[in-house]
Amino acid sequence: MNEPCRPSQHPLRPASHVMRLSTMGASFPTRLSFLRRIIRALHGERAQVSRPVWKMDNQGFGHAVYSVTLGGHTYSLVAFSRDLPADQRTDRVIATAWDAAFVLYDGVPDAAQIARLERNAPLQEAGRMGPRDLVLSRANKSVRLFEHVTNALAQGRQPDARSVADIGYLMRTTAVYGNGKFGLADRRDFCDRPVMSGPFAAEMLTVWLIRGFTHDLVEHVGGGTLDRALKRHLGIGNSTGLGMAPFLVSHPILLNNWVLAREAALAECRQNGPYEAEIQARLLTLAARVQAHLAQWIVADAGYSRRIAALRLAWPAVCDLIAKGLPETDPYRALLDYAAPDQSIAVELQELIVALVLEAHPNIVDGFSDCMDASLEPTLDGRTSCADMRAQIEKTCTWALGIDFSSPDETYQFWYVSEEKQEPRLGLRASEEGAELESPLDIARRIQQFHHALKDHQGPLSAFLMTAPEHCFAARRVQTLARFAYGEIQDNLIGKICLPIDMLRFKLAMFGASKFDPKSDRWTRITLAQGAPLFDEIAQQDADDWWLPVFAP
Repeated sequence: MNEPCRPSQHPLRPASHVMRLSTMGASFPTRLSFLRRIIRALHGERAQVSRPVWKMDNQGFGHAVYSVTLGGHTYSLVAFSRDLPADQRTDRVIATAWDAAFVLYDGVPDAAQIARLERNAPLQEAGRMGPRDLVLSRANKSVRLFEHVTNALAQGRQPDARSVADIGYLMRTTAVYGNGKFGLADRRDFCDRPVMSGPFAAEMLTVWLIRGFTHDLVEHVGGGTLDRALKRHLGIGNSTGLGMAPFLVSHPILLNNWVLAREAALAECRQNGPYEAEIQARLLTLAARVQAHLAQWIVADAGYSRRIAALRLAWPAVCDLIAKGLPETDPYRALLDYAAPDQSIAVELQELIVALVLEAHPNIVDGFSDCMDASLEPTLDGRTSCADMRAQIEKTCTWALGIDFSSPDETYQFWYVSEEKQEPRLGLRASEEGAELESPLDIARRIQQFHHALKDHQGPLSAFLMTAPEHCFAARRVQTLARFAYGEIQDNLIGKICLPIDMLRFKLAMFGASKFDPKSDRWTRITLAQGAPLFDEIAQQDADDWWLPVFAP
């Protein structure tokens, strides 16, 4: 299993703070985000993207193939663009047709393989993929911006910069599938390859290639060339709902490793500190970028707008602290203490400061991105005594023991998987049917019930579980948490105050998303690869310098 070395001095931030939904829901992208890791790998190899196939008509309908060699293996994005009637275009999971479909193929497909993919990829869930198909995705156009850009290019001019800034993408994906779904290759079939060992590496490579395809498509239809600054600002949009949230609960060791890498990297940065003037200058440059990025982060949601506005007001004080000079010993303590828990926006401000610190120390941080995978699965050791098991719960799971599950508010929601789409859903226990099909995301309740059931039991855990096998799940979770402190979301995920948007933002930030734009507490829009290098920029020295991008046409 990959685990980074624990720093020798500063302790890691406690899981009791880091793994609360309020903290996870304040996440920002960092150098450890998966898309950043892919861009660094592409940059390190000076990778070149070729386009061996481009069969698009004048309206931009047809197919194309993009190929890139990474880690000694060639991968190809096969893209299919179709004429989609307006009444069939929807980002909802019930959709059966999309403007575009994509497959990341292992190798370079020949005509027969392209024909096979053309029959199956546009069908998405209804199609069937093969062992060399690594990722399946689909996307819809941002029709308003796509038409605006093509019309402007057709008239020999550049599109309106404000329109590009306001939307920020030409297409948005509504799914990026991998790991064996619909017949795709299992991740284990290629995760031992260089670069592809990282979490969601194939999916993030796919997203970056799709983004380049959208640039080529709009220029092809418009018959002109987009200004480079405008093009670089055009990322890939994404609409993400509940389907993403249960993944975090289902993979506790992986979740632990993601957070542990970040927290260990932060501790290492605190230990080594900005002793050089170059780092101090870098912090000031990045802090100014944060201020500009916050000014351009505009959303319709009233609650999120207030949060962003509060960050804008608080950030100049952070810039002042940096400008005055940070101490040589524990230099970032002043910044982190400024965002102390007693301030109204402390959590979000502190997570932004953490991301800033990590961004300023690539030599310290980047190596931790190789420690974020997980080869182990949770196991259960029945040799533990019941008394020790109960003591372990009281030591590491106090957050679960204090919840009053007799209150309807604490059992307000239930998670389940829809029969039609096989996608996670969230129901209201008092008013909706299906609670008998509840998925095991009620971790806190299960741990509490397990703790109560252990009372007065002696002997080994195995003997207890022989008579009460319904507690095997909770026992495994508790034992996993004892070894992997960041492996559990320390909140009641079926309570009324649980907001799935917090889990979505955490995972999307790990992907590398920014400008979170929630449409409810259950789904959000975001932008990926905005500001990332273009295909012909990947070898440039500053290719990886696009954290929290600022639009400056």
